[in-house]
Amino acid sequence: MRQTGPSITEGGRTPDRQPCDGSMAQGLIEVERKFVPGPGTEERLQELGGTLEHRVTFRDSYYDTPELSLMRADYWLRQREGSGWELKCPGAASVSGPHTEYTELTAEPSIVVQLCEVLGAVVPGAGGVAAVLGPLGLQLVASFVTKRSAWKLVLSGADGEERLLRVDLDTADFGYAVGEVEALVDKEAEVPAALEKIHHLSSLLGVLAQEKAPAKLIVYLQRFRPQDYQRLLEVYGSKKQP
Repeated sequence: MRQTGPSITEGGRTPDRQPCDGSMAQGLIEVERKFVPGPGTEERLQELGGTLEHRVTFRDSYYDTPELSLMRADYWLRQREGSGWELKCPGAASVSGPHTEYTELTAEPSIVVQLCEVLGAVVPGAGGVAAVLGPLGLQLVASFVTKRSAWKLVLSGADGEERLLRVDLDTADFGYAVGEVEALVDKEAEVPAALEKIHHLSSLLGVLAQEKAPAKLIVYLQRFRPQDYQRLLEVYGSKKQP
């Protein structure tokens, strides 16, 4: 995902960030918009024809250097309990708005190569992500448990094309609730059409046009690691407090 607004969500905007190497990554582009869910959000999703896929509880652990070298460059390294490692890295800037767009890497060899590139390190000969944490100076920055209800529904756009959208409603164990409308696309050219459907569904859910909600990780840092949170504000600014 790419953060295109001035506030911090799960990433941000920085003028010198480098897009992920798509030829190496072979990752999907995740386009999403976060919002604050209300008590009637699930009922509204049902009215719109949404299907509840599952309810699940999981722990996310985020890693970075003491200086937050990854996050400050708009890269987000996460280990999800039961799902493995994921690195979100910025795509090419194209459309502005209250949404995010990143390329997701889940194959460990690709993650290791990208980490080494961002951190200016030599790629090791072998080993997964866990094996390079120490050599790259990466340490645990945040860890929390999330309860999620995952929904899916199909919306037709102005062009008549149908697109599957997913809606995740999350509540973190530190008391923060956030929702996100998400679409996965294969290439940057498909992003505008995906955004049109995401904004349309957001509107149907009662989300204001320019509403922005911070990611769970950002709220965690703001509450429990304020010095790290301030480091991110130095990069991404604070025109709109997340």
